[in-house]
Formats: sequence, C-alpha cells, structure tokens
Amino acid sequence: MARKPSIPKGTRDFSPQEVARRNHIIGAIREQFERFGFQPIETPSFENYDTLMGKYGEEGDRLIFKILNSGDFLKKADATVLQDKDSAGLTPQIAEKALRYDLTVPFARYVVMHQNEIDFPFKRYQIQPVWRADRPQRGRFREFYQCDADVVGATGLIQEAEFIQLYDRVFASLGLNGVTIKLNHRKVLSGIAEVIGAADRLTDFTVALDKLDKIGREKVEAEMEEKGISREAIRKAAPLFDLSGEASGQLAALRGLLAKSPTGLQGVEELEELLDLTRQMGLEAGKCVLDVTLARGLNYYTGTIFEVAAPETVQMGSIGGGGRYDDLTGIFGLRDVSGVGISFGLDRICLVMEELGLFPETLDRALDVFCINFGPEEARSALRLVMRLRSRGIRADLYPNDAKVGKQFKYADKRDVPFVVLIGDEELRKGEFTVRDMRGGGQQSYPLDAWEDFADTLSA
Repeated sequence: MARKPSIPKGTRDFSPQEVARRNHIIGAIREQFERFGFQPIETPSFENYDTLMGKYGEEGDRLIFKILNSGDFLKKADATVLQDKDSAGLTPQIAEKALRYDLTVPFARYVVMHQNEIDFPFKRYQIQPVWRADRPQRGRFREFYQCDADVVGATGLIQEAEFIQLYDRVFASLGLNGVTIKLNHRKVLSGIAEVIGAADRLTDFTVALDKLDKIGREKVEAEMEEKGISREAIRKAAPLFDLSGEASGQLAALRGLLAKSPTGLQGVEELEELLDLTRQMGLEAGKCVLDVTLARGLNYYTGTIFEVAAPETVQMGSIGGGGRYDDLTGIFGLRDVSGVGISFGLDRICLVMEELGLFPETLDRALDVFCINFGPEEARSALRLVMRLRSRGIRADLYPNDAKVGKQFKYADKRDVPFVVLIGDEELRKGEFTVRDMRGGGQQSYPLDAWEDFADTLSA
C-alpha cells in the first residue's frame, strides 16, 4: 500500500479560503507601500552561501537552510574535515548556495550590484517567501512570507517617522486596531553595554536581551552569564529591566544611566525626536511606545529599531519589525550608504485577524453567480450568459456537465454562491433565465437579452 504523502514540518498547504485571506492582507500592504512611494523588486529564492553567511549573527547563521551542491557533492570535500566530522568546515565545501533567510541582505546585495541603475534615495518593497531552519510553533514557520519596505540613501529621522505611519496605515486599512509599535535604539543598547563593562559582548548582550519577553529576566541573565558577561555587568544592567511607564520618564532614566556614554546619549536624543514627530502626526490603529529592552538581535541594525505587537487580546509574538542599518551595503563593498526598513509578518497577521474575526465575509466566496447545467443546448445559452456577466466583472461559472440538478445545487451551496441561474427547457422556450436567491429564498426571471438588468442588481 502506498505511503500517505506528507510535507516538511514548518511548512503548510493553503486552501482557497486561506489564499484569499492572505491575498487580502498582501493587497492592503501593497497598496500602502505604493502610496508611500515604494517600488517593487524581486530577488532569487536562493543566494550564494557567502552572501548570506555571517550577516545575521551566530544564531541566525545556524537557521539558514544550506543547499547541497549538485552531483557528487562530497568529491571536493577535504578528507581531513570529513574524517574529523567538522560540520562547520565541511558545509561551505559541499553547499555553495543557501535559501534566503530574509529579504534585507538580498536587498543590500541588489543595491550594490545595481548601484549604477538606481536613483537614490531608493525606496523598494518586496513581498516574497523566506526560509529559516527554526523550531516550528504557533506563528513561527520554516517557510513564510515577508513583506518588506526599505529606503537606502536617506538619512535623518523623517523616514523612521514615515515607517511608523506606514505601519499604522496598513493596520488601520485592515481594521486591526490596538497594535503597539515598540521603539528602541541600537546606540542606546551599545551605550548600556559600554557603561556596564560589556562592550566587547554587545552581540551576546543584545541577543539575550531580545528574548526577555519570551523566556523572562532570570533566564536572560543566565544566558548573559553563560556567554561571558560578568555578574557585575549584569547587576549594573538591572535598571534596564525595570524601566517602564511614560517615555519621558524612561528617557530621563536612560540619560542618567548613559551619562558617560556619548553614543548612548545620541541614541536617547534620536528616540526623543522620533517620539515627538510621531505624536505630532498621530496614529489611527494603535500606539507608539518606548521599549528599552527591545533589541532585535540581528547584527546589521545600527540605529532606531521597531517591533509591532498584536493587540493584547491575542496571544501572538511580533507581527512586524525592522530598523536602521546605516552600512549594510558595506558588507558587499559599497560604503556609507544609509538604510532603514520594516517588515510585516504576513502569517502572524493572518492568524491574528482570523482570531479577531476581521476578514470580510465576501473573501470566502469565490463566485457571485452559478449556472445549472441542464444539457448541451441549455448549457450553450448559460455559457453565453456567463461570458457576458464576466465582462461586467462579475464572478460567474457554469457546471461543466449535466449532472443531477440536486448535485449541482449541493455544489453551489458548498461554495456559498449567493445566486444560482436556471436555464432549462421552459426558460429556453420563453427566452429568459431564472435567478434563485440562495440566501433570501426568492427567485426572479429576466429576458436573456436583458442580462444587464441582472448585472446591475449585482453591482448595486
């Protein structure tokens, strides 16, 4: 007996309903991207191994899916590395390519390769899948879509303020209110690492701190100590864990903590200016708050960092995030090009909207009109009607064969079609068609040459 097929953990099949809902979200995001002046690009699903490795920190590198070389991939592998079972040394010898981990590093590579064709500042958006060898759980998948918007060649905080507005407009257009846009600054975190005596452990410090809301303070401190951050440094960082309340109070506390760090104080000043800009513009779908424990552990962030939390009534991780990366293109040889970007977590947004019942009912309906097939001659008339309705933008279809009428009605009912059209022997003789309202229960007849009258009622 054939074994039942399966798919890899962390991946999913999507039903027509699920695809329609995802497309609804993508459409809203794309519309706002374009209103804000972003242009679309696409990059390959896989990149050269060296393009991706070393750009996301140690943890990120471990989550990159590597692609084995074609053919006898062990033939060129070093015998000593094989014998020693040195996976770190072996991998680059047998895998020259890897699936993209995110859209930001491929975008940096794109900018460098096409720098002579680009008008700076360059505003691009990209909606494509990415892959991470992560542990699957609710809202966390190994294959998922990212919806990114980035600007390269733009300095100053105006662009950060615009990204906050972009987040807000997208969520408002989806009816997803109650989101929280969290802000912090990598220079603040660098300054804290500096004043507590852990400047040489900045990456370890931020990677651990980024897990605070997931694993709690005790485990974060344990991880910091395990990574080589001294107990004394962790003790000095204690005020960071306790900061809360209004942004003004937190910023004042940070100024005291970072009094001897010019870098940290610069971050505080930029956060204050950005929060002031945001207050002046106002938000519709949520609120903007300061979160000094927000770290976003990726190495390439250099300035403001963002993260969007779902409404408190929903148990879900972040549904968006991003930040400034002022020299990301430098990793590919193009120095001094500023950049800032954000990403929307499509899959998590979809889960949140499902839980809150925010999808329009019409999304689950693929057809407006369905014609019953009574036989070859009747079907020809029905097909002509279907084609005319489609020319008016109405979603219409005809059952492909003259099966039992009850079966066809059952099919229409399962597809939640609101109107069923009947063109049988009697309708043909009279030169008309009958429309049955599957929800209201009534029906009405129209002359075949007056199909536009019916179309008008659907469009009204």
